[in-house]
Amino acid sequence: MSTAIVVTSGKGGTGKTSLTAAVSSCLAALGSRVLCIDMDVGLRNLDLALGLSDRALMDFTDVLAGRCTLERAAVPHPVVENLSLLTAPVTFPCQAITFPQMRALVQQAKAQYDYVLMDSPAGLGAGFELAVCAADRAIVVSTTDASALRDAQRTVTLLRNSLERIHLVVNRVQPKLLRRLHATIDDAMDEAGLPLLGVVPEDPQVMLSANQEQLLILSTNKGAALAYLNIARRLLGQRVPLMKLR
Repeated sequence: MSTAIVVTSGKGGTGKTSLTAAVSSCLAALGSRVLCIDMDVGLRNLDLALGLSDRALMDFTDVLAGRCTLERAAVPHPVVENLSLLTAPVTFPCQAITFPQMRALVQQAKAQYDYVLMDSPAGLGAGFELAVCAADRAIVVSTTDASALRDAQRTVTLLRNSLERIHLVVNRVQPKLLRRLHATIDDAMDEAGLPLLGVVPEDPQVMLSANQEQLLILSTNKGAALAYLNIARRLLGQRVPLMKLR
């Protein structure tokens, strides 16, 4: 059965878009058909993280308005098979997008793909609600700092109004800093009130790959890349131990 997953966070700067791109590419590399949908209207960056900025010409509002088909608007990745992107518009559409429209689009996508990952805009506004309305489950991305965890907790409260399957990914973890703060990943889980899907270490290769507009898994198989691969495997139902961060 196909699954639509919204990837969200309570605030910006948690690495949500990088995670969406990396986990999607890992799912595709493991054999699943994957569509990424950038829901961040006006501030889209998922095309950069996927290395598709010069290929994504039509956006999801073009499909909603009937200007083109989903098959035409979804851009396949030139290297990673089974991975495609449906980008967001650069500007806000004149007519508001409705929840039924978004649900119909995602249902159409689920008929063609095994996984639909929606990169929600940061914050809890209309864009967040639009992404969540069509989702089957959610991944909340947070760092270990107190403000990010507080915002993640608020996000979870809203998500529980419509979704049952919600998991936490603790991103950009710096073990030495955690030790100095006498904090643990368990503290982060307790604070957010969520089961843990994965822990991703701080890794300069993530930013380097993004700036080069290249998928992380095409650059390395260590550090954050391995953590993202483990998350993809867990989404597929595999039992994978958490990384030991040093």
